[in-house]
Amino acid sequence: MKIEEILTSAAAAAVKALYNQDIPQEQLQIQKTKKEFDGHLTLVVFPLLRISRKKPEETAQEIGEWLSANCEAVAHFNVVKGFLNLTIAPDTWTGLLNDIHADDHYGLTEPTAESPLVMIEYSSPNTNKPLHLGHVRNNLLGFALANIVEANGNRVVKTNIVNDRGIHICKSMLAWLKYGNGETPETSGKKGDHLIGDYYVAFDKHYRAEMAELCKKYESEGMTPDEAKAKAEKEAPLMKEARAMLVKWEQNDPEVRALWKKMNSWVYAGFDETYKALGVNFDKIYYESDTYLEGKEKVLEGLEKGIFYRRDDGSVWADLTDKGLDEKLLLRADGTSVYMTQDIGTAKLRFQDYPIDKMIYVVGNEQNYHFQVLSILLDELGFEWGKSLVHFSYGMVELPNGKMKSREGTVVDADDLIAEMVRQAHQTIDELGKFDDMDETEKNEVARIVGMGALKYFLLKVDARKNMLFNPAESIDFNGNTGPFIQYTYARIRSVLRKAQENGINLPETLPAGISLSTKEEEIVQHIADFPAVVRQAGTDYSPSAVANYCYDLVKEYNQFYHDFSILREGDRQKQAFRLVLSANVAKVVRLGMGLLGIEMPERM
Repeated sequence: MKIEEILTSAAAAAVKALYNQDIPQEQLQIQKTKKEFDGHLTLVVFPLLRISRKKPEETAQEIGEWLSANCEAVAHFNVVKGFLNLTIAPDTWTGLLNDIHADDHYGLTEPTAESPLVMIEYSSPNTNKPLHLGHVRNNLLGFALANIVEANGNRVVKTNIVNDRGIHICKSMLAWLKYGNGETPETSGKKGDHLIGDYYVAFDKHYRAEMAELCKKYESEGMTPDEAKAKAEKEAPLMKEARAMLVKWEQNDPEVRALWKKMNSWVYAGFDETYKALGVNFDKIYYESDTYLEGKEKVLEGLEKGIFYRRDDGSVWADLTDKGLDEKLLLRADGTSVYMTQDIGTAKLRFQDYPIDKMIYVVGNEQNYHFQVLSILLDELGFEWGKSLVHFSYGMVELPNGKMKSREGTVVDADDLIAEMVRQAHQTIDELGKFDDMDETEKNEVARIVGMGALKYFLLKVDARKNMLFNPAESIDFNGNTGPFIQYTYARIRSVLRKAQENGINLPETLPAGISLSTKEEEIVQHIADFPAVVRQAGTDYSPSAVANYCYDLVKEYNQFYHDFSILREGDRQKQAFRLVLSANVAKVVRLGMGLLGIEMPERM
């Protein structure tokens, strides 16, 4: 039992004994004692004054005296106005550490067959380009969130919706037909997603050239620049061909479909390599080419029921003006669907496939309005889960030189970023002399773990709702709030434990009572004991950053302890045993916490 739980139970008993009144334990406020006061934990007395009918100081004094006499966990106390500061007995800390030491999955709750089922969607790539830095943040947030939700006792289905159809896909297909000369991943030596991305950029390049020429022509005929641009967008041959290809795709044209399948297969092979390098995976993948028809069917149903309406040009819309929103296009005039339609179809299929209790979409904050509308439309279409969907909205990743643009080929490619992070990690570790006794295989594996840990931690430690600036060099630093700093502390502890074993010192299964502890040792036990509450709160708030920063605070506190106290050279065998068990459990909690973020821990660095 956690010390907070022991104290709330004892405080409830004190209120009953002193004032003859029952009080629910959840109404008792226990918090960490402020650093300027003596004590570990503080009971806030003010809510109890209506029961005691006495002054705050008098009430606190009476409860403190009762706890000192009746609760072994309380060594002594002091009163500051309406705050009862409690100092915890050393044996209570030892007992708590014993409990933590005995639990290999401390802080994590295993789901059961009856646990709620939560589906989490993340990644959502387009098959016209490789994954970039923005996708990396999305995948890492989604994967970490899935781990945290599962650690809170939920069953989780990790899902991906692949945007494998639409005008943007046709642009890459058309460019490959026109300029590709039959190039393949094998003949080019490129990953399939990179190859297709090159043709997406090529389309934009040729389209811009067409637009410039047409605008010049129309302006020479007397049009204003805006009029010329509007007409050029309608008349540009490349865009006309791409739109015609999309219509053929929707009509199931065999040639267009065969090309689409071939090029998408190249992209999927490339995506799989990137996902593997990132260490993320999915339980179920949906494809918009399958879901958009389901969405069209539901939209047409809504049209028949009068939920939606059709305009004169044949397009179908939802009128949400009565809800303070605008009108939303659901089917274009040519009958093709939009993202909203596809999301309706995808939601329908998912809830057919799984008895989902909660649906969470991990999508950037530029889509906040989209999900606000989707929730309303699903509800109006009769899906009872529509109102309760969760949009896990996150900020964009920006670079020192500005935002990324896919069409112009100025994105930070995920594969290049991963390779560069591993390269930088290898170089930094080598320069620090930490590779001296490793063979090449171990060097490369440690560099991979550290490089990926640096990348993941840097992207996950920031509150997901905020935009962030990514700085690769800063993320590799072995000092400060970084992944490598946490990994290095973990490896240091593992080294201490190996040396202890080599010297014939084994970790005891249970520490005895009566060990004298320092304030720092008590603080670290208390910090480790906070882990389950951090995991719970991270699950409630959907906050991977809470776990990341908890791990950093814990290793920062441990490093101060490591600097100030002897472990293997400690002459008192009981103190030595306590410090080894303390160290082992710091390492365990850090491994579990960083594991929730998808970050591996190296045994040596």
